[in-house]
Amino acid sequence: MTQLPHRLQTVLRRISTALDHLDAAVERRVQADRLQLDLFEEYNVMQDDRARLGIELESSAVRARQLEHAAREAGKKLERASVTIKSILAAQEQD
Repeated sequence: MTQLPHRLQTVLRRISTALDHLDAAVERRVQADRLQLDLFEEYNVMQDDRARLGIELESSAVRARQLEHAAREAGKKLERASVTIKSILAAQEQD
């Protein structure tokens, strides 16, 4: 009979230790899941930012091309105006 309580104590200690290990493992898993969720949310935010920045970049590139075209057209008009003014001044000098 004296063996039974000693064996029972040993078994209870082992069960208690196993439960402590299980609790620790569950806590590590919960923390890992939280971290993974945080990382997933951060990744989604970064993907949204990347998409938004891509759209903004494309819009800026289109606007830059439009401004370059407008600058070329303005340069051509200024050149034509300059030629016209020079020809008018030359004609007035001859008069």
